[in-house]
Amino acid sequence: MPFDPPPNVSRKPQSLSNANSIADLLVKDSDSLADAVAKLDATCAPLLLVVDVDGKLAGRIGIAEIEAAMARGTGLELRVGAAMIADAGGVPADTDAAQLAKFAGNSARPLALLDGERRPVGLYTQATPRRVPIAEPQLGGNELKYVTECVETNWISSQGTFVRRFEKEFAELLGVPHALAVSNGTVALHLALAAFGIGPGDEVIVPDLTFAATLNAVLYTGATPVLVDVAPDTWNMDPAALSDAITPRTKAIMPVHLYGQPTEMDPILALARKHKLVVIEDAAEAVGAAHKGVQCGAIGDSGTFSFFSNKMITTGEGGMVTFKDDAVAARARMLRDHGMNPNKRYWHEEVGFNYRLTNLQAAIGCAQLEQFQGFRVRKKEIATYYESRFAGISEIETPAILPGFDNSYWVFSIVVDCAGLGLTRDELMAKLAKAGVDTRPLFYCMHEMPPYKAYAGNRAFPVSSRLSENGLSLPSSTSITEGQLAHVADALTNLVRTRRLARAIAA
Repeated sequence: MPFDPPPNVSRKPQSLSNANSIADLLVKDSDSLADAVAKLDATCAPLLLVVDVDGKLAGRIGIAEIEAAMARGTGLELRVGAAMIADAGGVPADTDAAQLAKFAGNSARPLALLDGERRPVGLYTQATPRRVPIAEPQLGGNELKYVTECVETNWISSQGTFVRRFEKEFAELLGVPHALAVSNGTVALHLALAAFGIGPGDEVIVPDLTFAATLNAVLYTGATPVLVDVAPDTWNMDPAALSDAITPRTKAIMPVHLYGQPTEMDPILALARKHKLVVIEDAAEAVGAAHKGVQCGAIGDSGTFSFFSNKMITTGEGGMVTFKDDAVAARARMLRDHGMNPNKRYWHEEVGFNYRLTNLQAAIGCAQLEQFQGFRVRKKEIATYYESRFAGISEIETPAILPGFDNSYWVFSIVVDCAGLGLTRDELMAKLAKAGVDTRPLFYCMHEMPPYKAYAGNRAFPVSSRLSENGLSLPSSTSITEGQLAHVADALTNLVRTRRLARAIAA
């Protein structure tokens, strides 16, 4: 998920939806409710302005008014004028900005701008964002101060006090003995595998629903990734599917804590002990998530993290890999620095890598860690709000809340009954984009993509396929405002309610 710039908030007259003109948002009082539903569905607007036979403002109508009319026993053939709210709050189009703001007050409801004949010619919204981004970093702490210190002291490469401080503080956060800062989350995975000696002839079991970096890192070592389906409740590696995939060549299990949701680790650890397998957690998206009181990334033998700009904490690019075993950690540290003996400069014990993090990046990471607990609290507030807004909506499935699971909610992701709403997931996302809401699809299944099909074997992936086809992630930045959260939730719930009626009309 790439980083996007912050939304552009405009106080100029604008339509209720990014792609709609004022004409798109007008409905006649003589039109039927079915006509209004069709227009709401097409525009993805929260309401329509109702005009009379002369084109003059008569009222407004949204999905709530249509549902209320139907609850009274009327049909969709009822005229709009009979269901609308007569007070549309119109003001003259030549009203100055100060007066418009005064008229709008704290209301989120837009004002209709009228010409001299009371015909709508525009809309004024007090503070409706043109687009709510999916994610953006929070850099409001000591980031600039620490980076400036690096520049002023000339410590800008991978040597410097911030690298050591970042590693120490991250290890303390997770409660592990070793944390090594690296240049990104993908190389963290590769370094962990290499440190345990995973290579050609070995198999590493990974979930089908993940980002491609998980499989790529296995392939970098020459080992073979083995794909397994995910569980319907956690959306993460299914322990039963994992058990069936273990062979004499299996050397490691790589569970992924997808979107901040912990994997059910107990059965995975039991299988690992039984078969003497290494467990490397891909916790790229799960800083702060915990499984039964233990931080994700500190449960298995190793954990890997990403600090890309959209993650819970960021260094721009960057990552971390954690270890419990002293010898494995020492080998990883050597491999990270070209395989060079740490006590004998320029003497290389193995063919290694240049996977180091710069002091500049670590400085940002240290500043981010100082704010981490606040980020964590805000992510949970966002998730709680979304869960409350979508509770009881049968078409929206939110992440499971399981006993002992502490989801970090890196991004809040949902699965939608798209077939029941009569559209595809991508069409749903396009509608939300039209309403000013940025979203991302859940990852594509690994077994469907050309480079990875060969690693599916004869296994089936019904759960990962369903999730991938119907899932999407909603705006979840720690900087998201309450108004933006409400806008996102309103847009999605209004869309679902409108699609229900549109489907009823089509039937």
